Amino acid sequence: MEEKLSYEEAYKQLAEIASEIETETVSVDVLAEKVKTASMLIKLCQDKLRSTETEVNNIISQMGGEKA
Repeated sequence: MEEKLSYEEAYKQLAEIASEIETETVSVDVLAEKVKTASMLIKLCQDKLRSTETEVNNIISQMGGEKA
């Protein structure tokens, strides 16, 4: 899997995998690989969300410091 995926791309791929699993269009032979890929995509999305949250909080903190 490519580490350079944007959040939107990773989320789209994750949604596609979830849809395939939910509609049972995934062959048993590839199910484990799809679940493994989904797990990596979930981690990527979580990491990006945490990083963005930290960055936004830092910006807000800096803005608060400038006003004081």
